[in-house]
Amino acid sequence: MASPHASPSPRPPRPNTAFRELRGPRSPGEFAAAVRRAAREIGEQVACDARYIGRVESGEIRCPNYAYERVFRHMFPGLEPADMGFPPRETVRGRGARKKGGAPSAHTESPADACDDAGPGTSGPGYVGTSDTGGISDEESDVLRRAFMTHGTAAVAVVSLGGVAGARPQRHAGEAEAAAVEQAVRRIRLLDDRHGADSLYRRAGRPLRAAYDLLDAETRRQSVADRLHTGAGELAISVGWLAHDSGRFSDARSHYAEALATARVAGDPALEAHAFCNTAFLARDAGRPREAVRAAQAAQHAGRRLGSARLMSLLALREAGGWARLGDRAACEGALLRARTLFGRGAGDADPEWMTFFGEAELEGLEAQCWSALGDRTRAAEHGERAVALADPHFARNIALYTAQLADDLAGGGAPDAAAAAAGRVLDLLTQVQSSRIRAMLAATARTLRPRTDAPGVASFLERHDAARLSA
Repeated sequence: MASPHASPSPRPPRPNTAFRELRGPRSPGEFAAAVRRAAREIGEQVACDARYIGRVESGEIRCPNYAYERVFRHMFPGLEPADMGFPPRETVRGRGARKKGGAPSAHTESPADACDDAGPGTSGPGYVGTSDTGGISDEESDVLRRAFMTHGTAAVAVVSLGGVAGARPQRHAGEAEAAAVEQAVRRIRLLDDRHGADSLYRRAGRPLRAAYDLLDAETRRQSVADRLHTGAGELAISVGWLAHDSGRFSDARSHYAEALATARVAGDPALEAHAFCNTAFLARDAGRPREAVRAAQAAQHAGRRLGSARLMSLLALREAGGWARLGDRAACEGALLRARTLFGRGAGDADPEWMTFFGEAELEGLEAQCWSALGDRTRAAEHGERAVALADPHFARNIALYTAQLADDLAGGGAPDAAAAAAGRVLDLLTQVQSSRIRAMLAATARTLRPRTDAPGVASFLERHDAARLSA
């Protein structure tokens, strides 16, 4: 609905022919389904339907919200919004036409009309709900949007609660705050997929504290309170993963325990399954394989109620990882078989949003880790090669991880030249990915290869690796 404070645009909508061409022969409904699938691939959640596509193509929506923009960029790599027929966001909002301290230009359009920042079912950083906002005015909501886009969830807490993070909340928390916490989770996951955890973890603590401060705010709807608890728990898991991947195992364990406690308080089996899933992964990496098995089994107990075969497949893989570290080949093979059977049932509507990373490449990568732990390096390398080949190019961290695992298995399996080549590719990726875990894996490969400088490429890799380690 148009804002009552905005002047109507005298111009009729102009059809977006460029976007219509991108749809091609697909119907609006088929294209909307493709948009939703692409959103799940990058951790976004959009309620796209044929009507939305029609509004874009007719020119009623002149620019998409931030969540949709990220999805469209994912669907059409290399294209900018202008190439898709969208004008610059600031011109649609009319901000470039405003004078300092003055009223909007007569040609300014309402953001809700032309710039889809408040559409139903959206979740981008510009989203602010239209109900249950705790009495926040339109002007305050705009401040809230800009604060979150610039500074993250901590700034949202300061603006919406009227104080500083950690202070006793004096106001209601509503849809806007719940959406901000949810978007903070998505932003962290997206940045981690692209860049790794090391630099992100140092900045993630304050948004997490702000999210938990919001749990003490008064809410007018139980649905909002539930979203805040789930969002805070998922944020704790995301921050815990950043700690995990950057080698801070004690911090990660604390964050996962916090998420598990939040799940139990809220009676949220999906959050409980996620917290146990990550706890199992951490326990395996920290050298506590029996705890990994128990945590994975607890995750499966919680997850059975959710109806997601893909979730149960991942949890079976977490259990397999623990059995592999214990050296129990039979139990590991049994869990791997369950994982493959469940994965084969396909994706479903019940799959949790956070599982967008779990595709065939991750399945192969996790199985490779199991065979490596069992000492079968040849079989591990076969699965590792498939993981690298199947990896989504948008998930740079995962590509680096799969390739590092492959390099280590090739080195341990007596193929030093192929190992050096794979390790060299990891060094290239580490210019954009920051992960202590991947660097530690690469260092282990370098130690294995040092006696094999006679093999092609090994000496040059070791020279590059040593130089990179000294400059780190």
